[in-house]
Amino acid sequence: MLSLRYFIRLLNAFLARFKAVLLIGIFLGALLFLVLRFIGPHLWSTSVEKMGLTGRYHTDNLPNFILESVGDGLTKVNETGIVEPNLAKSWETPDKGKTWVFHLEDNIFWQDGKEVTSETINYQFSDVTIERPDSKTIIFKLQDPFSPFPVVVSRPVFKKGLLGTGEWEVTKATIAGGFVQKLVLVNEEKDKKIYKFYPTEERAKTAYKLGEVNTLVNIFNPTPFDTWKTTEIIPEVDQGNVVAIFFNTQDAFLSEKSLRQALAYAIKKDFEGKRALSPISPNSWAYNPQVKSYSYDIDRVEELLEDFPEEVRESLNIKLVTTPTLLPIAEKITQDWQKAGIKTTAQVYSGIPTDYQAFLAVFNYPTDPDQYSIWHSTQESTNISHYQNPRIDKLLEDGRVELNLEERKKIYLDFQRFLVEDSPAAFLYHPISYKITRK
Repeated sequence: MLSLRYFIRLLNAFLARFKAVLLIGIFLGALLFLVLRFIGPHLWSTSVEKMGLTGRYHTDNLPNFILESVGDGLTKVNETGIVEPNLAKSWETPDKGKTWVFHLEDNIFWQDGKEVTSETINYQFSDVTIERPDSKTIIFKLQDPFSPFPVVVSRPVFKKGLLGTGEWEVTKATIAGGFVQKLVLVNEEKDKKIYKFYPTEERAKTAYKLGEVNTLVNIFNPTPFDTWKTTEIIPEVDQGNVVAIFFNTQDAFLSEKSLRQALAYAIKKDFEGKRALSPISPNSWAYNPQVKSYSYDIDRVEELLEDFPEEVRESLNIKLVTTPTLLPIAEKITQDWQKAGIKTTAQVYSGIPTDYQAFLAVFNYPTDPDQYSIWHSTQESTNISHYQNPRIDKLLEDGRVELNLEERKKIYLDFQRFLVEDSPAAFLYHPISYKITRK
């Protein structure tokens, strides 16, 4: 008891003597807490964002939104597809699209502090001769005229090690088997973005559940996170992609235009997403909104099928091939076709099948409306519909050499109108992709 009384007297004496100091200390501590809590983040904030993506990528074909945050191209393309200056302040073609001369901006530097010059621009083209008459001029000499070439050089350019000119710098890249597994990006404020890549959407979702990443981007199916209270789901209509059915126009049945049209009319276009009409993005300056829509019309289906003999209709059996992600959509289309009296089966295939009748897939719109490689009859390896049409061939040939934008637009308006009428593919909808992030 004696010790306890002594301790209490000693404590009272201490508090009486140093009360002012203690009060000032408490006040300053509270003030410092408030500064750190509310003002500090605005003065020296840094953040770390861990994002998961689905897909297998090499360093030279990473998603555009990553590449564009790290580097710049000679040009850039705005939301409507119009080409604008970037590393190059101007350009011209003295011979109608066969030679392209680009003039570089001044005072632009790589992330290692060295100035961007023509010698450090290292685009690699197998069929293009590159000349650098001075440090601010770079000349590309093509074998044939090609009007979309300024779009081609909008792709970001890098020095070795993904060293670019953008806001974000790659500080670490983990690669296994030639594929990028992880990228670490840092900006001047020391904010950090960590991208992790997964081969399938399910693997990416598992990584999110385990806490490996805090955000998933470009997810097609938000289940099961749509029921998680701790997760925010942000939908976005992706008008840069279209879900479409490509018909094998060399197939014994599908070589008939009327059957392809009947199949297009027989599909109920009530998919989640925005209705699509054309092989060209609705964001593009070349988009034609007046093409045939192929709205659901069972009467028109019956009219078109009447052109076929009864024995042909009875033997008709369409195999619809698709990817695992689009299987539910394929099953719905199969039901629509069967209700229209067309025997159909759905099959899953990873990648692009070499032999098929109808192929349901996500088609990524090219940045420029030039689609020579996709629809021209000479492009055997990339024309997956095996489509042959002299009129379409001529329009595609004219579109890639015409330099006047208004004249090019007229060409591609006709291209869309005639292609959609001929139906080598049925354009269905622009898919919704989801960004999934923790609250």
